[in-house]
Amino acid sequence: MDYSYIQISNTQLIFSVILVLITGGIATLLKLGLLKSLLWGTIRAFLQLTIIGYALTFIFAVNKLYIIIPILLLQCYIAARESTRRIHKAPDNPMLLSFLALTASTFIVGLIVVMLIISPQPLYSAQVMIPIFGMILGNSMNGIALSLDRMLAEINGHIDQVEQLLCLGASPWEAIKTDMQTAVKAGMTPTINALMVVGLVSLPGMMTGQILAGMNPHSAVRYQFVVMVMMTAAVAIGCLLMVGLYYKKIFTDDMAIVEQMRKN
Repeated sequence: MDYSYIQISNTQLIFSVILVLITGGIATLLKLGLLKSLLWGTIRAFLQLTIIGYALTFIFAVNKLYIIIPILLLQCYIAARESTRRIHKAPDNPMLLSFLALTASTFIVGLIVVMLIISPQPLYSAQVMIPIFGMILGNSMNGIALSLDRMLAEINGHIDQVEQLLCLGASPWEAIKTDMQTAVKAGMTPTINALMVVGLVSLPGMMTGQILAGMNPHSAVRYQFVVMVMMTAAVAIGCLLMVGLYYKKIFTDDMAIVEQMRKN
């Protein structure tokens, strides 16, 4: 079979706005108050994707490590900021720890995938590293946000029990160990659920995009499998690092729960 790339013309791209109009019509009909956000989000998405398209074309052409690494670190910073900025009940700003957790998990898993599995030439190929690291970050960001929010909610839900354990001589780790396990599980659950149903319920974006771009489905499936397991590993590492690094911020030097947690 001849697999060929189907080009989307400007006219066809304009037709995609019909989908936005349908969504906006539903939001208006039900008075959800989302029309303004929907329109602004659509405009932002188009502008951001257009700009990144031109930027990636330039970056791929230059393909220098001193350009690739700062871009990856910038992606990690943006992901860390987004993963923590909606968590208002955190007793200490978790963004720095989120950045460290995201950077570590992304580079550990990303380098394994790029160097040992895909092995492009050269190994630091921007065309491979930036998309791969971006997919890892997108999923790790959500996982870290879920795990951090869940950990704080669990601890806040039974502060009295945690304080009783501390009074009985338990360390902070021992006092909230169960809460941390629940938090990591919450962060990993969406990714594991996606892993369970891939191919049966959903055809993920990367696989679908490659097939539409003309790649043999068998090859696309191989790439998709690598993507799914790498995202699962990255989310697990990221969530574990996040709760492992952050839980000490919930306690004072005297091993008491910080006052801010009591106000939530």
